[in-house]
Amino acid sequence: MTEYQQFLKERDHIDYYIQTGYRIQNIIENLSGAFCLFEKNNSRGERERESIHISTPAGRKYISVKLIQQQNLKPS
Repeated sequence: MTEYQQFLKERDHIDYYIQTGYRIQNIIENLSGAFCLFEKNNSRGERERESIHISTPAGRKYISVKLIQQQNLKPS
């Protein structure tokens, strides 16, 4: 798989979680990429957590942009 195809796969995962109501809670970066934690409250009020590993530079940039957008939309 090319790096671009890998990025498209990572982007699709990120967009899926955001579209289904998850919010980015934590991003931990190291030499092997970024580990992103998403959280949302389900219908019973319980927290659901999902985690993904982002390995491409474009994917890491994309998740950073999404985090900034999420922070800008946060109610004051």
